[in-house]
Amino acid sequence: MKINNILFRKDTAKPGLAKLMLAILAIVISISSCKKYLDIVPDNVATIDNAFTLRNEAEKYLFTCYSFLPKDGDPLLNAGFMASDEIWTSLDEREFISYGWRMARGSQGAENPYLDAWNGRYQGGGNGDNFGMFKAIRNCNIFLENVQDVSKIPDLSLDERQRWIAEVKFLKAYYNFYLLRMYGPIPIIDVNLGISATEEDVRVKRMPFDECVNYVVGLLDQAIPNLPQIITDKSTELGRITKPIALAIKAKLLLTAASPLFNGNTDYSNFRDKDGVVLFNTTYDANKWKRASDAAKAAIEGAEAAGFKLYQFPGTTFKLSDTTLRQLTIKGAVTERFNVNLEHVWANPNSRTFNMQRAAMPRLAATVVVGSARQQLAPPLKIAEMFYSRNGVPINEDKTLDFTNKYTLRTAVKSERFYVKEGYTTARINFDREPRFYADLGFDGGVWYKYDSPTNSDEGTFVLEGKSNQVAGANNFGWYNETGYFIKKLVDWNMINGTNGASYRDYPWPQVRMADLYLMYAEALNETLASPSADVYDYINKIRTRAGLQTVQTSWTTYSNNPGKYTSKDGMREIIQQERLIEMAFEGSRYWDIKRWKRAAEMFNQSITGWSVYQPTASEYYRVRTIFNQNFVAPRDYLWPLRTYDLTVNPKLVQNPGW
Repeated sequence: MKINNILFRKDTAKPGLAKLMLAILAIVISISSCKKYLDIVPDNVATIDNAFTLRNEAEKYLFTCYSFLPKDGDPLLNAGFMASDEIWTSLDEREFISYGWRMARGSQGAENPYLDAWNGRYQGGGNGDNFGMFKAIRNCNIFLENVQDVSKIPDLSLDERQRWIAEVKFLKAYYNFYLLRMYGPIPIIDVNLGISATEEDVRVKRMPFDECVNYVVGLLDQAIPNLPQIITDKSTELGRITKPIALAIKAKLLLTAASPLFNGNTDYSNFRDKDGVVLFNTTYDANKWKRASDAAKAAIEGAEAAGFKLYQFPGTTFKLSDTTLRQLTIKGAVTERFNVNLEHVWANPNSRTFNMQRAAMPRLAATVVVGSARQQLAPPLKIAEMFYSRNGVPINEDKTLDFTNKYTLRTAVKSERFYVKEGYTTARINFDREPRFYADLGFDGGVWYKYDSPTNSDEGTFVLEGKSNQVAGANNFGWYNETGYFIKKLVDWNMINGTNGASYRDYPWPQVRMADLYLMYAEALNETLASPSADVYDYINKIRTRAGLQTVQTSWTTYSNNPGKYTSKDGMREIIQQERLIEMAFEGSRYWDIKRWKRAAEMFNQSITGWSVYQPTASEYYRVRTIFNQNFVAPRDYLWPLRTYDLTVNPKLVQNPGW
């Protein structure tokens, strides 16, 4: 039996575990702004004993526990980034093989599951095989067993020992949460088994989902008191876990557990293990929303006490319009580096964004080398339609702006020049939209301001020209945009065109932003009340104000054909969900949100459409074409399949429904 399958179980662990032989992973991590904890990993130490003799060696093992954090800043490694309907790409898959996108096209299977975080195969949880979350948990257990033994590591101070233990308890909790979100019920591996454990001992069972959630909450609650409020030594410790990070992940976990997929879902009424134990409680529990609401509020208070807040662009010496400055604020909430960005409650410097930016960036000038701006990440037309009108309401609700003929052509006038090039003809749907539409999306005729603007301002700056005979058109094998919409949001404005290649300012991937916490709290609080409260409106309006919109109350009352929508719990739920999908667009959040809301069968079965990008003229280009018809199978596709091999090795495991 493979060692991967024999080292852990919760309820049969015995004192004096046999010492395990472990060849420590060697991970090569290259980061432009070097961080001590990411640059040092353990050598190939002969025994675990050597890893915990002195502080220096134990610290290396601590960094190994961190090294399993998923690389969500890479579009190929972020499990939710391309697995839904939010981002499409070319079937050519030129130097861009996304298993998440193959899942979105219906190719997931149990024989060799894509993005298999259980085992770490097919990009799941790391850059290669064997980076699975259970291996991460096993390493965390080894660390905790040894560092909690005060007879070991004599040169480690008590305060530092307590902090390290808290960090690894958080990491262990996060790796469990990562699995829970994918697979639902999982085995709880609280301590590792000894090498002498029997075959029966090592055949672990999946535990009921609610029990798993409570276990992870317990780990987080143990970790929080001994974590620092902020990182004071930014030269060596940026990215290390803090109290606000742990509070945020607790809130995210409890929000997931309170959501319809996991709270009262009768689809899983017959989901049991082989002993007949029910793995999902199918009775709705309103208290789960209360727990989520309380946790989100605590996370907000903890983050704000540590100085975190919504990002605002600090300004520049360049002469820019308020329109462009607003866009730089919206983009900067994601792309501004976290050593100066107070919106990033948790940014992972082990997860960089060069590949993400290069895959998103269009060619804006003929001098740009084709391969350095690959324009492969393409939001479908329905994502462009998701953003609000400039009045802050859905385009199908706006009673003052007519989007009935949204695909017809219109020519931009001078007053629109900071959004669309003056005199350029593009689709009506690209006009009269909210600032996040223009900050997040590039499109044919759309202005794309960045640092190396030829005019040093946003007057006469770069314009995206996307028809087939133009510079950003579909005229290079595999490196073209499939839908006609480009992701501007993820490309830092300091990107510079070059004749020998483009230069991108790299940034660590933000795992949690303040805007995310505000949205979580508003959603959970709304579910606990009979009708929305002032706090529900307030936390949504904080985000809308930053985005340049009026309040929910003003926008719906003044501009919506359903003016009372925000006054009811159901109506406000719909508003909050759309607000979340807009604010968190292209950050890998949509996939998990739509699934936990149990809306995937509705939303992931709509056609993927875009413009006719292979055409050279406006009249031909702006014809809607169907690119793909998705097929999300419910309830099967709500949970990842376990690999068939794992079920053979461990007969006590049961497969997820439908697989």
